[in-house]
Amino acid sequence: MTEYVAYWLAAANGIAFGLMVADKRRAEAGIRRIPESTVLLWTFLGGACGTVLAARLVRHKTRKQPFATWMLIWLWLDIVLLVLWWLGILEPWLASALAYLRAAT
Repeated sequence: MTEYVAYWLAAANGIAFGLMVADKRRAEAGIRRIPESTVLLWTFLGGACGTVLAARLVRHKTRKQPFATWMLIWLWLDIVLLVLWWLGILEPWLASALAYLRAAT
């Protein structure tokens, strides 16, 4: 399961990074923008690091509120979840939650 999580996080961060850079380029060109909800969705799905990195590198949406706040909230939540998973605290909890869901159906 570890490698699947790593693949997912790599993909989500790559997509989120790409969306932020593409939105910055579109803003500069004055063409139709990528909705903030789309970028925040990928941030929520595990791409927070890529979103924050892109925001800092291309200087995009760093002061736009509440976008910047949500971007940082999801980043810190991702960090906390990764630390809990790395420490082995999260996996047993997820296993018991999945077992409960299977029993309920």
